[in-house]
Amino acid sequence: MQIRYQHTETIATTPERAFMLIDDLPATARWLPPCVSLTKVGEGPNAVGDRLRYVYKQGGSQNEMAGEIVDRVPGERLHYQYSDAAFDVWVDLRVAAAAGGTVTTHVVTIAPKTLSGKLMWPLIRLGLGKQTRDAARNLRQLLEAGAV
Repeated sequence: MQIRYQHTETIATTPERAFMLIDDLPATARWLPPCVSLTKVGEGPNAVGDRLRYVYKQGGSQNEMAGEIVDRVPGERLHYQYSDAAFDVWVDLRVAAAAGGTVTTHVVTIAPKTLSGKLMWPLIRLGLGKQTRDAARNLRQLLEAGAV
């Protein structure tokens, strides 16, 4: 059973600027509400296969997930996957030119691995929607304020 949520947001900026902020992994903590840090394990520009370390705060505790960039198209898409003992999570961020600027599409898919995760499905679904909308709004505000 997977939980999937998709949200689009129009931003008054260019796709290049939007992608630049999305591709700046340490900057993720500035726009993704639960993110404490997102770092790449290793050096160099982001590329498919790069390992990631995602630290987040949820429910009063800090946790960590290992991740990997599974697809990256400069100026268009950054797709990564995270895993821990309880969940597999896929985050697919896309940008495209549109009238008035750029449309960002955030697609988040969560696959619970544990019975408790599966039982919490309705609450996770509600929280995922709010978190994804908040992240898109925060990203828009940063970009429209010239934060890149």
